[in-house]
Amino acid sequence: MADLPLVLLHAFPVDARMWNPVRGGLTTRHRLITPDQRGLGRTPLPGTDREPSLDDAARDVVALLDKLELEQVVLGGCSMGGYVTMAVLRAAPERVAGLVLIDTKATADAPEAAQARRDLAQRAESEGVTGWLAEAMLPNVLSAETRETRPDVVETVRDLIDSQPPAGVAWAARAMADRPDSTALLAATDVPALVIVGEDDGLTPPDGAQAMAETLPSGELVVVPQAGHLTPLEAPAMVTEAILGWWPFV
Repeated sequence: MADLPLVLLHAFPVDARMWNPVRGGLTTRHRLITPDQRGLGRTPLPGTDREPSLDDAARDVVALLDKLELEQVVLGGCSMGGYVTMAVLRAAPERVAGLVLIDTKATADAPEAAQARRDLAQRAESEGVTGWLAEAMLPNVLSAETRETRPDVVETVRDLIDSQPPAGVAWAARAMADRPDSTALLAATDVPALVIVGEDDGLTPPDGAQAMAETLPSGELVVVPQAGHLTPLEAPAMVTEAILGWWPFV
């Protein structure tokens, strides 16, 4: 099991380039797979009459594992990537040997939060995303420390958000709004699991991450100081060290 690949799914509303800061460190020890999710980055949004659902995003991941002939992987993600990871657990738990859940949560959206996602989707479709989405998201996804002292990270995240296709942003927002609570699912998932959270993450705070780690039968928690909701971009060395130090498959 030492050669299990690590599949990491990106956050919203960015793409797999968010993993670039941790890629070098992780690939010294593990095979790393970081797909763009449907409608974002370089992955097209498939035409479908179905309502947006993270179950379809999960099927994309399983199809990728089939294509790569991977029976099992360590699966994880940041924020929305964590939600898709949980959807994969519902669809194909036998494919998941371990979990890395970064700045994400198991609970469903409250009604007002779900409505805010639907409003965002509608605006993305009508106006595009350039000029407003990054400005709206940056205070929520980056810590004050990062925004004040790391202009390079701020610009990287701004560029990532600005480059996303509006239709993909809208699809993902609606799919997240309708996702189910996954607390019971995690409680029944007895695989090695690492939960990472930024100390200053206001969207999925450390207390929620601690609850998630305690819900998982084999969960461990790492809190990253002075980081917000995008720890792989804000504190890549610490995230890399956390994953490599935790890796239980020998």
